[in-house]
Amino acid sequence: MTHKLEKVLYTAEAHTTGGREGASKTSDGALDVTLSAPGSGKPGTNPEQLFAAGYSACFIGAMKAVGPKVGVKVPDDVSIDASVSLGPIKGGAAYGIAAKLAITLPGLDDEQKKKLVDAAHEVCPYSNATRGNVEVELSIA
Repeated sequence: MTHKLEKVLYTAEAHTTGGREGASKTSDGALDVTLSAPGSGKPGTNPEQLFAAGYSACFIGAMKAVGPKVGVKVPDDVSIDASVSLGPIKGGAAYGIAAKLAITLPGLDDEQKKKLVDAAHEVCPYSNATRGNVEVELSIA
């Protein structure tokens, strides 16, 4: 199911050249990276690393947004270890990604952690973008 935005709150713009062996720069200049293919050993980052950083940062933001609504304060030292895997799908004719988020919420009990993570997973833009299309595994430490 496609979700149409009711209102645009922010638009990121990036100019990329060369694909996985190129470079990408945002329109505001805040991000200017050299790109390299995963496992190539060349300098630079790859799209999967950028996705892992973006998803984990967004998920923490989602937890902070839903925390007051579910009555759980997000700890100041919250952290997420994200991994994004790349591999073939559909018999090797196409490629896909899978994501894992290992969420650490010090000082909360198991019930609070689950309530917060479940609520965040419902509102996080990355979770909504991947739902039903990308395998996402959430684990709570």
